[in-house]
Amino acid sequence: MLGLAFAMGTPPAGGGGGQSAIMQIFPLILMFGIFYFLLIRPQQKKAKEHRALVDALKKGDQVITAAGIYGKVTSVEENIVTLEIAPGINIKISKGHIASLTNQG
Repeated sequence: MLGLAFAMGTPPAGGGGGQSAIMQIFPLILMFGIFYFLLIRPQQKKAKEHRALVDALKKGDQVITAAGIYGKVTSVEENIVTLEIAPGINIKISKGHIASLTNQG
């Protein structure tokens, strides 16, 4: 019984406090690195490609909107694109809602 009482005593004071703080921060740094390379970096790359696509739009391009509407670009303004979705039917949408270019003829 006396051995159990000594086992439950206060832990000895040690000088390893600085090293344990670094060892506690290391997993957080490692997790941030993993998140950066698996989530943040690919998302930034995709956003950069989309920005380049939107900036390169010109009259006559065949596009698909984010809503799934196929159309032909008839005019491009600063932030607005006019699409012809059927003969004589034009709609205006925001440039940011252009999802991709198509290869339609």
